[in-house]
Amino acid sequence: MPRNTSIILLSAGHACVDVYQGAVASLVPFFIAERAYGYAAASGVVLAASLLSSVAQPLFGALTDRRALPWLLPVSTLLGGLGIALSGLAGSYPLTLAFVAVSGIGVAAYHPESARVARIASRGSHSAMGWFSLGGNLGFAVAPLMVAAVVATGGLRLSPLLMVPALAGSVLCLPVLRTLDKTPRTGSGTEAAAEADDTISFVKLSLAVVCRSIVFVGLSTFVSLYAQQRTGGGTSAGTAALFVLYLGGAVGTVLGGGLANRWGRVTAVRRAYLITVLAVAGVVFVPGPAFYLFVALTSVGLYIPFSLQVTLGQDYLPTRVGTASGITLGLTVSVGGLAGPLLGGIADAASLQAALAPLIVMPALSWLLFRTLPEPAAAVPEPAPPAPQAGPAPSRRARR
Repeated sequence: MPRNTSIILLSAGHACVDVYQGAVASLVPFFIAERAYGYAAASGVVLAASLLSSVAQPLFGALTDRRALPWLLPVSTLLGGLGIALSGLAGSYPLTLAFVAVSGIGVAAYHPESARVARIASRGSHSAMGWFSLGGNLGFAVAPLMVAAVVATGGLRLSPLLMVPALAGSVLCLPVLRTLDKTPRTGSGTEAAAEADDTISFVKLSLAVVCRSIVFVGLSTFVSLYAQQRTGGGTSAGTAALFVLYLGGAVGTVLGGGLANRWGRVTAVRRAYLITVLAVAGVVFVPGPAFYLFVALTSVGLYIPFSLQVTLGQDYLPTRVGTASGITLGLTVSVGGLAGPLLGGIADAASLQAALAPLIVMPALSWLLFRTLPEPAAAVPEPAPPAPQAGPAPSRRARR
């Protein structure tokens, strides 16, 4: 199968999985409306999806470093969809948490192995990995629209319809897996595996990813409710804000590849985080329609680093690509959920604005961490061979 076809199928499958990560936050306003959850209880739902996922993804990554597990792609996709589909039918808060946690485990199982498969299918191309990441961003962007179309029309009882993307995603990955079965195993698919790990740089990168995650998951959880306060709109205003937050991620991912080609990955990520500090401040403090502009700018700033951090992590740990993928790709959408209940408690005790204000500091911390990170040697392109000199023979005769 041609490389582009494989990446397109994997990207579409990635979208079908990440739609369920976006669906958790998209369901929060409906849980509040139908089940009278408070802010802290609602953020606990996001935590349930994030907690097991944040712990399990590195474990699945370490497992895929030991042996290839391509069957995890269709199975984990189905598991991610099943948990979300059942969460709307659960009659109690503990059951809702349990089903959302099941979805989180499915997502955790998917990402490390899918990143490994995508790296093999892309033959180490950073731009191809960017397109693979773009699929996940689009899944996030579609999530609030999908949830609104299903749940807003018929309530949480229609949540089983949310299983449709999982069924599609599990089918889309099968042709790629059949192709891989006929391809010799080469680990990561690049020569980088022969290089030494840079563990210190990887730890710094991971801390930066955690700070980014707190901002993104915090906004994902509360931006739809905050938009209603800042713009004076109803549920549609909140859905629009969440859609802008997720759609901006697709734009940021595409921009990230181009900016990395111009400045290098580390410099591109560093500058993106610096801009994000101002953008998050705008989200927190600027009212009216301009609110959406700052949401979009925040999303772009947070997602320019997205695929770049995945490939940086793989280059810092070339001998443990699965582990690197599980941490960098997984933590971006999981560990931030651990801060959700804290933000929800602040919102219950004070206000949503007071809860969101600390998020301004997080991209600044990511920027500080990236200031000390090197560009991996594997990422430095080899110098182009010098152009042949015109008329070499006459010049040799002249020297004689």
